[in-house]
Amino acid sequence: MKQKEHLVITISRELGSGGAYIGQQLAQKLNMYYADHEIITKAAEQLSAFVEDVESQDEKTETFWKSFWLYSGASPDAYIPTPRKFAPTSFDVFNAEANVIKRFAKDRPSVIIGRCGFHVLRDHPNCVRIFLHGDADFRAKRIQEQYHISKAEAEKMIAQSDKERTHYISTFTGKKWSDAKQYDLCIDTSKIGVDKSADLILKYLTLA
Repeated sequence: MKQKEHLVITISRELGSGGAYIGQQLAQKLNMYYADHEIITKAAEQLSAFVEDVESQDEKTETFWKSFWLYSGASPDAYIPTPRKFAPTSFDVFNAEANVIKRFAKDRPSVIIGRCGFHVLRDHPNCVRIFLHGDADFRAKRIQEQYHISKAEAEKMIAQSDKERTHYISTFTGKKWSDAKQYDLCIDTSKIGVDKSADLILKYLTLA
């Protein structure tokens, strides 16, 4: 692995598989920058938009016509960072977040959570791409504990998240989210737990 560029780790994750926790552990142990919600806030600054509007489109897609009408009403003749009349579209958000991810990767060693980071940084010479997944019961239990909701509510959240992320990644990358060929390491966190999964990634990095 080339060392001229900062090390960047991208984590693609199923909801409830421990992506945020594992990413934080890696960032802490490797003294790397952890980029998750910060991607949203920086994208909002770039778009001169409210964080809430960007967050509502984060890792989601819209129907073509909704996107068309929003975008056509908000396109300036030239780039001037002024408040937008309409909320940004999912296409705006994806492009802004991609720019933020590239800037983080250029400026510092970073752990990037989601937002098609594996695809955005596909040409980065020192990027390790991780995919985390787990069985339904494991994921539902973690979501129940995190949000203090019922198992049925957790399962509904997971189903919705999987559907949205699958469509989001397909739309903006043309790739299948769960295709192992686009990652360097895929881990079923329900088999070994989130802490051992973090340790496994650390060990992998010493060999890569």
